[in-house]
Amino acid sequence: MNRFDVRTIANFKWALLFTALFAFFCSSQTYAQEHGETFQAAGAKIYYVVFGGGTGTPLFVANGGPGFDHRYLLVSDAWEKLGQHRKIVMWDQRGTGKSGPLKPRETCTLADQINDLDALRAHLGYEKIDLLGHSWGGFLAMAYASRFPEHIERLIILDSAAPRWSDTMFMFRDFYPDVTEQEDRYGFVANLKEKDSDAARNAATELYESMLFYSPAHRDEFLKKMANDHEYYIVNQMVNRDVRRFDLNSQIKAFRFPVLVGCGRFDMNVAPLVAYRIHEEIPGSQFVVFSKSGHMPFFEQPNKFVTVVNRFLSAAK
Repeated sequence: MNRFDVRTIANFKWALLFTALFAFFCSSQTYAQEHGETFQAAGAKIYYVVFGGGTGTPLFVANGGPGFDHRYLLVSDAWEKLGQHRKIVMWDQRGTGKSGPLKPRETCTLADQINDLDALRAHLGYEKIDLLGHSWGGFLAMAYASRFPEHIERLIILDSAAPRWSDTMFMFRDFYPDVTEQEDRYGFVANLKEKDSDAARNAATELYESMLFYSPAHRDEFLKKMANDHEYYIVNQMVNRDVRRFDLNSQIKAFRFPVLVGCGRFDMNVAPLVAYRIHEEIPGSQFVVFSKSGHMPFFEQPNKFVTVVNRFLSAAK
């Protein structure tokens, strides 16, 4: 969302809701030790990493944002466990992380994001992939699957934004009115774009992060590990301006491959009702709730997450 390119405090809050979560990065040391590579997609360099093994269809994981790289995913060991049976592919979306900043005149639209993903698939030589999208990544995954259904083996939509961006439901103000009020104060300063705006932006992000977990212990662990977060605001703004034009509801009704829709029961960032409505729209889809999770079940309930995902990915059609 357009966190800091908005005209009112209310709009600031709308923008903040999705993007701040995805600033949660694991330690910079882990990221630095990755043995990733880059390739040239149409209009942008893309950094990606492949790990794991086994004979299963490779699982591509679209991280959230828009405007963050994939590092926040790495706080959980769930991906390593899933990688025992298949290769796992993660990438930094254009303009973020090790993909490098956008160059002058480079675009960053939903179509760009979809085409970057398909270029990565082709670059790695996979005709079919399994695709998991988390939050904004869920929207991207639904959009990709709508555009290139022939390349999807199975699709997982996790704590995703709604198929129509504006239909996404947030619950922070209902449960954390004191925190969101302070968050809005920081948002006002951040939008002024003065010398103290960066500090205000970081403070708002930290408050936001504190509201995303079912378990206080998981919250504290996450916040400790994610101290060095970074948001790529230009990417965030460019994607948000474009993505609000689209309504994927008519597209997802046509999905004819296996789909799993999941959410944390206590997800304040995207109300579980959003996930349930996505499930209802997709014929034959499965629905799972992680009863002791907020917005990130792969971190708060990794064992159940791995069990559910492995079962879904390995099931006979």
